[in-house]
Amino acid sequence: MKQDFEQNFSNLEQPCVMVCQYSSCLAAGSAEVLAAFKENDLGNFNVVGTNCQGQCSSGPTVRIVPEETWYCRVQLSDVPVIVEEHLKGGKRVEDKLHPRIHMRFSF
Repeated sequence: MKQDFEQNFSNLEQPCVMVCQYSSCLAAGSAEVLAAFKENDLGNFNVVGTNCQGQCSSGPTVRIVPEETWYCRVQLSDVPVIVEEHLKGGKRVEDKLHPRIHMRFSF
């Protein structure tokens, strides 16, 4: 079932900000994060609450599709930064990138 849910969002023509609204993310403040994204003028981006995105230990989880950027432990204070730097400015917010999905290597 989770796979079907993800497939529905991975083929979107319009970019989307997906904010997990499942139990552990809700307990960490994801309802407020979702509301904050919805309060902003995001131009071409839709904002939706989602079921579990499978990152319960790192929530609240925010996923930007179709580009597949995953942010973890997003707090209310992070929303303006993500909106301005990423959604409007086109630059990912490195400090909030999910480390298991966006691995960084140094040599």
